[in-house]
Amino acid sequence: MTDRVVLAYSGGLDTSVAIGWIAAETGAEVIAVAADVGQGGEDLDVIRERALACGAVEAVVVDARAEFADEYCLPALKANALYMDRYPLVSALSRPTIVKHMVDAARKFGASTISHGCTGKGNDQVRFEVGIAALAPDITVTAPVRDSGMTRDKAIAFAEEKSLPIDVTKKSPYSIDQNVWGRAVETGFLEDVWNAPIEDVYSYTSDPTVAREPDEVVITFVDGAPTAIDGAPVTMLEAIQQLNQRAGAQGVGRLDMVEDRLVGIKSREVYEAPGALTLIEAHRHLEDLTVEKELSRFKRAVEQRWAELVYDGLWFSPLKRALDEFVASASVHVSGDIRMQLHGGRAVVNGRRSQASLYDYNLATYDAADTFDQKLAKGFVELWGLPSKMAAQRDHRLS
Repeated sequence: MTDRVVLAYSGGLDTSVAIGWIAAETGAEVIAVAADVGQGGEDLDVIRERALACGAVEAVVVDARAEFADEYCLPALKANALYMDRYPLVSALSRPTIVKHMVDAARKFGASTISHGCTGKGNDQVRFEVGIAALAPDITVTAPVRDSGMTRDKAIAFAEEKSLPIDVTKKSPYSIDQNVWGRAVETGFLEDVWNAPIEDVYSYTSDPTVAREPDEVVITFVDGAPTAIDGAPVTMLEAIQQLNQRAGAQGVGRLDMVEDRLVGIKSREVYEAPGALTLIEAHRHLEDLTVEKELSRFKRAVEQRWAELVYDGLWFSPLKRALDEFVASASVHVSGDIRMQLHGGRAVVNGRRSQASLYDYNLATYDAADTFDQKLAKGFVELWGLPSKMAAQRDHRLS
């Protein structure tokens, strides 16, 4: 029986060439797998036909947008997941989604190998290979670009020699990866960290310096999940899409950062994530209102570790699964409404309400309705500061 290889297929030059390249190098039949995670661009049927025209024996195309939003973006939202306190894991979240469908295709078509088009310099090679190993430890993984010398020049020459149905002349100055959760841009002149991004870099967001009227939005959450915008019910996917449009139109969600890659190098990255960052900001403010202090403090440490695990390709790891259970438990009272003003590149919360609120007006107020017994504070302060006072007395005595 002829061996079969499942290839993560984007429809671009490298993965189109990889179909014939893999067949020529290994003699295997190639099954191309493409997943729509909200990246836009070409129709999935067009991508499927191109894969077949480039030599794939089968091409699987999956509309994974709702799955990606519900099973990957929503957990990230509940975890307020921001790598290095800024990056909302745009690419890192989509990779386990794609891995799952590649493994499913490998099982369905009897493939013993899965292949991806990542280089040896980035994080995605780790995310693909570690994810595949977790779901299917018996499957071999290959990476033609990284391991087989498939440079861009060789890819173009191969495409021309085989008359592959793909444009080999168009080349963006940037490397771009995008999905419904956000957009990542790197390389080109951005590799000089002193160079400022130009407007040509951006696609999901408008120039935040252009004068325009503010946009006020009310987001409703139930158990940490967005369920309505301005009173109209939404799915998770619809919430992201609508806020990508509305927050993006106000220039919300631009990031320019030097990022610590998993492989040990620093990389300059420009991100756009208007919907993701707006939702995370709203979610955080609702947690401030509804989550008890000690739980909130501990959750912040969990959030950082959760984001690092996902960034590092450990979506399917035991620790990540365990932290998911904690985050889900911590989200059970995160229900209510958050009002935000979107304007000038910022999403600013200016109102919040919840039936699960821990805010008590009568305890917080300084007016006549105050029910806080201030006489109790004196003894509390003395006991709270007692260990520090005793240590200071000890230090003074021994000095």
